Amino acid sequence: MLLFSWNVTAQGQYLLSSKYALEDLRKSLIPQAIWTPFPRIDDRAGWSKADAGMMQAYVRQAEGYLNYQWPPIPASTLRLLASTGNQSKYETICHEKRAVLGTLLLAEIAENEGRFVDQIIDGVWSFCEDSWWGSTAAGGLAADRELLGLPDVTDPFVELRAAETGAFLAWVDYFLGDRLDAVSPQIRKRIYREVNFKLLQPLMTKYNNTGHRFHMWMGQYPNGRAPNNWNPWICSNWLVFALLLEKDEQKRVETLAKILRVLDEYVNPYPHDGGCDEGPGYWGAAPASLYENLWLLNSATNGAFRYVFQDEKIKNMGRYIYRAQIGGNYFLNFADASPKLYPAGDLIYRYGQDIDETDMMSFGASYRKQSNGSVGATHFLRNFFALFMPDECRQPAQPAQPAPRLPLPKDVWLPDLQVMVARDAGGVADGFYVAAKGGNNDESHNHNDVGSFVVFYDGQPLLIDIGSGTYTAKSRYSTWFYCSDYHNLPTINGVTQKAGITYRATDVAYSATKQDAEMSLNLAGVYPGADVNSWVRTVRLNRGRNVRIRDVADLKKAESVTLHLMTCYPAQVSKPGEVVIHYQSKEGTAMAFVIRYDPAQMQAKVEKMGLEDDEDVNVKRNWGDNIHRINLEVIAPKKKDTFVLEVKKM
Repeated sequence: MLLFSWNVTAQGQYLLSSKYALEDLRKSLIPQAIWTPFPRIDDRAGWSKADAGMMQAYVRQAEGYLNYQWPPIPASTLRLLASTGNQSKYETICHEKRAVLGTLLLAEIAENEGRFVDQIIDGVWSFCEDSWWGSTAAGGLAADRELLGLPDVTDPFVELRAAETGAFLAWVDYFLGDRLDAVSPQIRKRIYREVNFKLLQPLMTKYNNTGHRFHMWMGQYPNGRAPNNWNPWICSNWLVFALLLEKDEQKRVETLAKILRVLDEYVNPYPHDGGCDEGPGYWGAAPASLYENLWLLNSATNGAFRYVFQDEKIKNMGRYIYRAQIGGNYFLNFADASPKLYPAGDLIYRYGQDIDETDMMSFGASYRKQSNGSVGATHFLRNFFALFMPDECRQPAQPAQPAPRLPLPKDVWLPDLQVMVARDAGGVADGFYVAAKGGNNDESHNHNDVGSFVVFYDGQPLLIDIGSGTYTAKSRYSTWFYCSDYHNLPTINGVTQKAGITYRATDVAYSATKQDAEMSLNLAGVYPGADVNSWVRTVRLNRGRNVRIRDVADLKKAESVTLHLMTCYPAQVSKPGEVVIHYQSKEGTAMAFVIRYDPAQMQAKVEKMGLEDDEDVNVKRNWGDNIHRINLEVIAPKKKDTFVLEVKKM
């Protein structure tokens, strides 16, 4: 029986879905009744291998939830995004409920005494009573004039938060099923009914429906853009609730077959260099989620998908996370990515182990930490990765466990993503770090930022990409930090960059030597209407000395040109030709950097960003209330001109 069809043509190798016929999948798939991805709750010998300190922390945390009152979600709360433009209250309730349920479950597994079971049942029932499990920003609930913020409960569709909720409920069923039945068989029946109606059925029967209620994350978007992190992230939860809850083996294998095809729609167009155009801040939801899928697939099929880890693209997708590190918790944050990350070291270590990558294992080991008992509202599977990590480390794939170490590569070039990374020396965060990007202006979580760059020193920010703000109902490109004039880019004849897949860098070139590294690219194509013949930008690191930006302009008309630079420190024009940035080291030591320019050619002005609107909340959280924009205005624009900026320590 044909359960789904595809209305897009994807290019690629179909690494996952082409390996096995349906009958072969059926033979490989472990039956639902006997699949044990982790020890059952009564297997105390199995749980004795889990990290005891972490288990105790979960118990301590859960004790504070013994009297937790599970909040209902009224229609007025669901409609907040449509009525006020802000969904934070609704999101806070949903995130908290998942985190509390997950904490109680882990505590009950640790203690195995029934102390938390009643609260878990109340949590399960609370979720089952909720009409909608997803985000109110998903699927156009707020914008659709028919819905105005309320879901059509007769026609469910599946997005991130709904899929996460289904996985949380499935883990409760897996570990506590018999105990739930002892209270009432209706509890597990209710779990399956809600998951089946809200998730399993629409996932198997709907793909590219018209209107807003479709699962476009499964494949290519109408404009040709490849799927983003929603694809593997949702699939990693879909696998959990499908394989754990569905007792009909025919449905399980057919669901598995569809998930493999959906995942291939993500993997096929993914760049071979492994670069994540959503930035490292989304790596944990993108390649890391793909890894969760691969782990689950191998667990449920006795390793039938181990071959995937030998694929070079899959290896590069893993390596990207340490290649994008700047220093400490700072990571390259083009697009909507956050500048600071706290990577899931346990998952990274496992990924590195499976692809036989020592640098990745060492990187993961550097970020391993024992849980304080806090359970996130997403990626619940990763709690088990962390719990059983000590045993993994006692029996590593390498002859000796790799020591914690940050690889911090000296040079990285991602030709598909068109991103350059260079630092003064490899293996350390000391000195200058520079990264620059090409690409196009329809990347996932896009900012209009083709040709932008960042500069760090000793692992601390100097010239920055603002990165992620707070999502509101305000349209993306009416918000300042998505626009090119609030990146380290020019405004040409009053025109900023435009959004769209056709607006891309051309003539991209890269080179690196012992002494320097540089990237050059032509930005003419991202400034439509600016009358630009060519604008060739070169971003160059002269190791141990400076960072040099050289823009060579060829314009059809020359009315106005302004170069913009963003920093998170106070800046001032010290004298014509010099802007001083008052940088602060990691230890708090004051240090000054100078941006030199030709004072006969440009005049500089510095403005402090206000950060007073709702969308600025996350910006302020990331950078503090100290963001300054440096504007270098060309005094007498010419059709052909060259602009040179030098960034140097004073």
